[in-house]
Amino acid sequence: MKRFSILLLLALAACGRQGDYDAYIGSLSSSVQVFEESGKGVLSVSDSIPRGTSLIITPDKAIKADGLKYFKARLGKKRFYINSEQLVSSPEAVVMEKEIFVQTAASLIDDTLASHICGFAKKGTHLEVLGFDKVLRDGSVSRYKVKYNGKEAWIFGKYAVLSAEEAARRYDIYDEAHAKAKNSFKGGEATGCEFRPYVKPVFEDNLMPDPVNAFYLTISPAGLKHIDEYIALADSTKINAFVIDIKDNECPGYKAEAMEKYSPTNYKWGGANKEKLYKEAIDKLHAKGYYVIGRITCFKDSYYAKDHPGSSICDKATGQPFLHNKSYWPSAYSRDVWQFNVELAKESVRKFGLNEVNFDYVRFPDKMISIDDQIDYRNRYGESKVQAIQNFVRYACDELHQLGVYVSIDVFGESANPGYTTAYGQYWPAISTIADAICAMPYPDHFADHYYGISKPWNHPYEIMKAWGKRVQGRQSITASPAKVRTWIQAYHVMRWVDRNGIDNDANFIERQIRGLYDAGLDGGFNTWLASGNIEIYRYQKEAYALDYPTLPPVDSLNTFITTQN
Repeated sequence: MKRFSILLLLALAACGRQGDYDAYIGSLSSSVQVFEESGKGVLSVSDSIPRGTSLIITPDKAIKADGLKYFKARLGKKRFYINSEQLVSSPEAVVMEKEIFVQTAASLIDDTLASHICGFAKKGTHLEVLGFDKVLRDGSVSRYKVKYNGKEAWIFGKYAVLSAEEAARRYDIYDEAHAKAKNSFKGGEATGCEFRPYVKPVFEDNLMPDPVNAFYLTISPAGLKHIDEYIALADSTKINAFVIDIKDNECPGYKAEAMEKYSPTNYKWGGANKEKLYKEAIDKLHAKGYYVIGRITCFKDSYYAKDHPGSSICDKATGQPFLHNKSYWPSAYSRDVWQFNVELAKESVRKFGLNEVNFDYVRFPDKMISIDDQIDYRNRYGESKVQAIQNFVRYACDELHQLGVYVSIDVFGESANPGYTTAYGQYWPAISTIADAICAMPYPDHFADHYYGISKPWNHPYEIMKAWGKRVQGRQSITASPAKVRTWIQAYHVMRWVDRNGIDNDANFIERQIRGLYDAGLDGGFNTWLASGNIEIYRYQKEAYALDYPTLPPVDSLNTFITTQN
């Protein structure tokens, strides 16, 4: 590290040299204390200034106190004294730490441009500091360059501290509540996750609407080519956002460079000439002031599994990728899968100007409990399922926040239930504490009869959503930095195998779901789940989308719904 020579400064002062010099604050911590003279030769703390701040010092005015030299310095109109040992000659020397310890388990990156994961640092890992990328406004380090297993890598500074003791410390304010969550289905112990508060970004040039009310669109040209019709419909409602598929299982949206590099099969089947269509549609949405969310399915991707069978969930007996519900699943433990999906997200943000990326299928396959011991999940780092899912969410948020966009994560409605971690790795507080928005899928026809004591919940959308929403509030209350709750609502008709006589998916059905969410205190908005994205169905439901839900009083009887039930 290049520090100012204290002896040189003293020599200059002794020679009577009067010139002022530029210097920078260097420290082991993100800020340093500066002092004022409160009496002859007596210093008292006057302020705290971030590391990396540029100062002008006067070397011929020094005070000695407690065996240390303090030089007169100025910052704008401020005048103060600073410990001469905290002055360095260049911005490259302001970070003085030689070692750090990992407090929050995090991915290590060796190529920050391509988000390439070269390792995983568990809680307590000791790392030698080789350098850093930049110092943030508050004096903290954005990323440290470190030595890991003899190689150079990068880790975000927010996950590191200066001592092993501090690294071992847990943020335990809610540990008692998480310790009560049982590992009944082999998803992992909840307390194995990290619940330390996570600072949620606010991008001034990309503000997230509050609430977000979004129409969902598929990759089909039938939607993108007719975006003007969707805009006209949305303009007549309270819809202010659109979710547009970028990649669904066996439905890649366009021939992305990330697909060409990481998944040739996805690239092969990517929509020909669709990139231009995406750009035109999203440009039109932005021109009208709409918030645009790109949806990417992660760990259900048969094409990627075909390209990388060694990174996919496989049958131990055969060594072949395991077919689950007619699809193959890249493992949520496999870091190359993480990188592919995040690189695809970053590319789509850069090309189309997305405001947010929505990751779906952020989980392991469900309904695997009976055969779990027959499956190889490719668990390289010894994580539990809930840990792996949380670690992916952390990685995705870190990488995409660098581009000034938000991240939302889709979860099953079941993950809001207290008392246990899910078999597929989704534990609500572990995801909510990191993501910008958490988007659950509590579709009324997905609940069993008499769930929450409600008979045929698919025919009682208000009651089931309100009951579920109260469960969500319980999960949010034990989350230190909870995400916005933006819920996927059922815009399709009750599935025939659930109830051939299920109620219609009309405006009244939509209104009841949304009113149930609001009356449970979930006011973050909604996304419409309609697999076809059919505009005629959205038009049929238009009356519900035109309501200003935040202004409506709570429902006190079934007669207070505004739309007319058919």
